[in-house]
Amino acid sequence: MKDIYQRLDEIIPKITDADFRKNKGLGNEIGFYIFDYNSEYELLVRDRVNFIKDKVKAAYGLNIVEFDLYEIILEILESKGYLQKNFQMEEKRGSEQVFNATKKALRLTLDNDLVVQYIEERLDGGDIVFLTGIGKAWPIIRSHTILNNLHRVVEKQPLVMFFPGTYDGGSLMLFNYLKDDNYYRAFQLIDKI
Repeated sequence: MKDIYQRLDEIIPKITDADFRKNKGLGNEIGFYIFDYNSEYELLVRDRVNFIKDKVKAAYGLNIVEFDLYEIILEILESKGYLQKNFQMEEKRGSEQVFNATKKALRLTLDNDLVVQYIEERLDGGDIVFLTGIGKAWPIIRSHTILNNLHRVVEKQPLVMFFPGTYDGGSLMLFNYLKDDNYYRAFQLIDKI
């Protein structure tokens, strides 16, 4: 069994391979990958993601576009004038009300989903897409939902979702505790064995 350091070290050779960037060998499937890890390594993975982006740009001239779901939520709410209102609502009505109101404000899963639009508008010039902030954005955004909704906008670039939990090729378990709906369309980026 590979440890987290070995698996992280295999990311750069994998993503810089020309076949990976062209989504070759996937049997007409979309180029969505998941790098799963135990949530105790969250800070290590965050640091390594930044290192990988810098290294791949400097050594290979590839542009990795990172989308942190949590940061996207905050930016959208702030731009709409909802962020302070959310804080006030949480004080008065509790977290559940804020989660539901935020989902509605973001139009999640609708044709005009603001998170999907945000990502779509910022894809140009990206060779590879990194999706981070999965754990921070829960329970507002669920991992299988965002992947399903990104199928229509991320088509040319491979997408790597950094997932704090377990992906077994069919189901996602956030924090190795919260089972999400099944998701069968992504590939494991780096094997654990």
